[in-house]
Amino acid sequence: MQITKTIFTNGCFDILHRGHYELLKYCSSLGRVIVGLNSDSSVTDLKGPTRPFFKQEDRIFALLSCRYVDEVIVFNENTPYNLIKSISPDIIVKGGDYVADRVVGSDLAEVRIFNFIDGYSTTRILEGQ
Repeated sequence: MQITKTIFTNGCFDILHRGHYELLKYCSSLGRVIVGLNSDSSVTDLKGPTRPFFKQEDRIFALLSCRYVDEVIVFNENTPYNLIKSISPDIIVKGGDYVADRVVGSDLAEVRIFNFIDGYSTTRILEGQ
């Protein structure tokens, strides 16, 4: 009997693009995927007054429509530390701009870094690049 691991990733997921889907696909290859989604207010705090581009309910719908995502949990803080602590995932996955030992929750679970897919960035998309 194989035990399924719980995989956690998080972010704003404001405009889903190939880079997001590749990250989520990678997560799914490791186990059951829980996405911690920044609330609208935390996205605004992190990204500025013009964000999020899509409201929380739409971002939840888009993520849950992706076959690689098993569950979405919204959090209001600027970091998902308390959520990670309550979920106790086996693995935390973050994108290539992170360093494993500096990832929020690295003291609570194994961290894996997924290399970015070149040319995909929500900020760049919104800036028309």
